[in-house]
Amino acid sequence: MRNYEITFLIDPVLPKEEIATIPDTYLDLMKGANCKIVHADRLGLKQLAYPINKRTTAIYHCVEFQTDDSAIIDKMELAMRRDERIMRFLTVKLDKYGVQYNADKRAGKIPRKREEPKAEVPVERASAPTQASSSSKQEEE
Repeated sequence: MRNYEITFLIDPVLPKEEIATIPDTYLDLMKGANCKIVHADRLGLKQLAYPINKRTTAIYHCVEFQTDDSAIIDKMELAMRRDERIMRFLTVKLDKYGVQYNADKRAGKIPRKREEPKAEVPVERASAPTQASSSSKQEEE
């Protein structure tokens, strides 16, 4: 069986109930095509690197699955292109290292990245002229 991972971004302005049903729609499509769902993860609301459709955030979902028939990939991608609620998606075929990495991550062997609080940068105020600039003024006179 081949291993795949699909990550998709859902528009965050949709109603909460609708956001909850979107991943189930695609999971049902996979199960109907005899795919084995290895892991489905809701990564939550995240900041985007650049605006998409005038949105700066999106709700991330990631599904890892196995299948013998790769035709389901084309069906899934076509359905996601047609779905206006999906902002972007990416399908990746996993090699043995990707499968092992995901298994280790789920087992807790690889820590998840934590967002560190940003340190406040002190605001510099306009200060008196430095000694170098005041001494240059004296030399001019």
